[in-house]
Amino acid sequence: MTDKLPLDPKASALLVMDFQTAVVEMVAVDKDALLSRTAKLIEAARKVAMKVIYVVVGFRAGYPEVSPRNQSFGPIRESGRFADGSAGTEVHPAVAPKPGDVVVTKHRVSAFAGTDLDMILRANGIETLVVAGIATSGVVLSTIRHAADADYRLVVVADCCADRDPEVHRVLNEKVFARQTTVAMAEAVIGALA
Repeated sequence: MTDKLPLDPKASALLVMDFQTAVVEMVAVDKDALLSRTAKLIEAARKVAMKVIYVVVGFRAGYPEVSPRNQSFGPIRESGRFADGSAGTEVHPAVAPKPGDVVVTKHRVSAFAGTDLDMILRANGIETLVVAGIATSGVVLSTIRHAADADYRLVVVADCCADRDPEVHRVLNEKVFARQTTVAMAEAVIGALA
């Protein structure tokens, strides 16, 4: 599989999306294995000087970014979750950012909607996105759709993504993502970077 993954670290970025403590706790089925694989993937990317970009969900005090018409984020606003500095918004310590990593805060499902992610990628000559995220049916799906339309080359690291519903995760990786991306396992991506 590594022959299908010619990754140029200088033109690639690893997106580590929604690996916040609260999200890991709510969504990840086998969180210890997921965090371990993802930590190894991040380390492999750093070793070859690939840009590592974290995407997190967060809101200002009072949630001015959330419309009452938004069915996904309205309940978050009502619950008080994901406000700046609130418990659970930090990236999980097992995969936490290091100096030199970029952190992008989003206010919608996609990593691109209303953020400066595209500007950061283009300013750094990034053409390929290696994607890890929680949830597969949320941030991963929305981000991939946008990135494909924006002509980025995409590699989804299936075992560094998670969803509450394992069947949804499987169908997305095997049937949906495979049409627009290269779907690979962490070991294959790490091997391609070595």
